[in-house]
Amino acid sequence: MARRLARRRKVQGVKPKITRGLPTLARIKCADNTGARILEIVGTVGYKGRKGRLPSASVGDMVVVVVKKGKNELMHKPMRAVVIRQKKAYRRKNGQWIQFEDNAAVLVDNEGVPKGSEVKGPIAKEAIERWPALGALAATVV
Repeated sequence: MARRLARRRKVQGVKPKITRGLPTLARIKCADNTGARILEIVGTVGYKGRKGRLPSASVGDMVVVVVKKGKNELMHKPMRAVVIRQKKAYRRKNGQWIQFEDNAAVLVDNEGVPKGSEVKGPIAKEAIERWPALGALAATVV
């Protein structure tokens, strides 16, 4: 049994276990300069959970969002975004607890390349490790 669990963890990928703090239908800030202001999470890409449970997301996850406030050409169309900050505290491997002041995401394309050219505020280290293209836009990494 232990061998099977160890194998499953390796296959899962490089994402560490982070407390999921953003459920479906959560409204979050858009931290880039694409013209979107408020995003609503409608799904999480690659989420595997129990039957009937609503998907939730954490730092570094790619989510499907809808723009609720912003430019008219972006409104009410499903897009992808990567969560860069979450208010819910989570623990890193070194024992450090991380918590941000707000929930924020950056609009990206299907490959994870950001649509904007600038990111406002800090970006979590976990998001940059998983999506290296975000590192070029990061002013501060926490």
